[in-house]
Amino acid sequence: MTLPLREAERSGRAGHAADAGRPVTANLYQEVQGFYAHQMRLLDSGQVEAWAETFTEDGVFSANAHPEPTRGRAAIIEGARAARARLAEQGVRHRHWLGMVDVEPLAEGRLRVHSYALVLAIPQGGPAAVHVHTTCVDELVPVAGGWQVSTRLVARDDLATEPTR
Repeated sequence: MTLPLREAERSGRAGHAADAGRPVTANLYQEVQGFYAHQMRLLDSGQVEAWAETFTEDGVFSANAHPEPTRGRAAIIEGARAARARLAEQGVRHRHWLGMVDVEPLAEGRLRVHSYALVLAIPQGGPAAVHVHTTCVDELVPVAGGWQVSTRLVARDDLATEPTR
């Protein structure tokens, strides 16, 4: 896949307001894909604290299946631990499969990323089944060595409401 080189990258101005609306390079797209592969592996393997480190300290996780957004990394860790404990109690493992990733450059080097997420539920000794399908909209911010999620909006397709921001 060849994507046109952004003017900001040719001129050395990457990360400025001029980035908004520019095409995405293949290298950037691959970097974003790698970020999500690593993030989902952390979550699915139960490394809750490491997964939460992929969010900014003041990150927001909002989902239409939750009554209110979860604000701040500490609260995100708490919520993920509780979800992990519930799954362990049920003898179920989740696997997240992200696809159809669409990357949109924003000002100051930020990215808005739209994706679909298929969550598989695998009961111990049983067959895998689709648990839910969601759409996801993240805002990623550049940090030393990669990216962090500042906001995540997750909308389950089986629920009529939109996530609260």
